[in-house]
Amino acid sequence: MKPGGLRVTLADEEATVRLAALLASHQPGPAVVYLRGDLGAGKSTVARAWLRHLGVAGTIRSPTYTLVERYPLDDLEALHLDLYRIGSGAELEFLGLDDAKAWLWLVEWPERGEGGLPVADLEVWLAISGSGREVELQPASKAGEAWLAAMAQDGQLGGFPEP
Repeated sequence: MKPGGLRVTLADEEATVRLAALLASHQPGPAVVYLRGDLGAGKSTVARAWLRHLGVAGTIRSPTYTLVERYPLDDLEALHLDLYRIGSGAELEFLGLDDAKAWLWLVEWPERGEGGLPVADLEVWLAISGSGREVELQPASKAGEAWLAAMAQDGQLGGFPEP
């Protein structure tokens, strides 16, 4: 793990939802978050819970086939991208993301969009571990470093055991 990163264990889906809410409540401002992990690792669960915490009502669709779903947040928007089905970052040009005034980007499978995405502030690495998940939160910018430092200082990560 790189310096500044945090690792936690999530016992179940409820713990995954709580971690997403904690991340959302500490979000320092506009942010780009890369959600990384194998199929079934919990990336979509984190994205849905994060969006719910920000007040998105109604159905939160998986962007598996649409590639991007947009959610209004007052005057701004949140983008949830699932890039599993694209071949390269050049394909993102057709999604109209250059015009996005997004306050939050939640990007699943960011490695497939390399070269066409904004730089991440935070990377969330998820891995299946028994019936739960192991999660590594890795800052990828100065804003990401401050974000994780604030979470650690707040002491709310105490509800999530370290692996």
